[in-house]
Amino acid sequence: MSENLITKTTVWAMEIVGQYIKEGDTVIDATMGNGHDTLALAKLVGPKGSVIAFDVQPQALDNTRTLLESEGVTLCDAAREHGVRLILDTNANLRQYVGGSGVAAVLFNLGYLPGGDKSVTTTKEETMTAVSAALDVVKPGGLVCAVLYSGHEQGAEEKAALLEWAKELSSKEYHVAYISMWNQKKCPPEILLITKK
Repeated sequence: MSENLITKTTVWAMEIVGQYIKEGDTVIDATMGNGHDTLALAKLVGPKGSVIAFDVQPQALDNTRTLLESEGVTLCDAAREHGVRLILDTNANLRQYVGGSGVAAVLFNLGYLPGGDKSVTTTKEETMTAVSAALDVVKPGGLVCAVLYSGHEQGAEEKAALLEWAKELSSKEYHVAYISMWNQKKCPPEILLITKK
């Protein structure tokens, strides 16, 4: 292993998510940002798999499209069965784009677009709706992963609400884990993991 995963939260989260994905799966990148997670998920599911990626900012879609095209990743629309589909919409509406409960994994990398407008962030209300919807569409044995950033006001509210909600999920239906960097003082990213039994 070349990277120290405990110091690179987003890489660590993707390493965990990757354990739940096989070629041909359908997965969701609920917060595409600049496309790095979307690309990693596309590589994991392969050409016969599907990635559905959401963001509310046109800049995020443009950045992601550019990255994917430079890597030779197939983009698709609603009519095409396999590949990566980029959706300009809130992840709170993910049920409108995903039918059934056959999704292997859903990844949230919360906060704001790196290099973008920091005043545009994910919000507690939309994230709570989206994570709840993710639990509906993920298949048994599948994973919902959220990387949490509490270093700004919206992120702190989001984290508090998500952790309180996740703590109350039925232990008969879900396993929940929370990874926090205990000795770091500057609000480092943390990881919330929920798997459906």
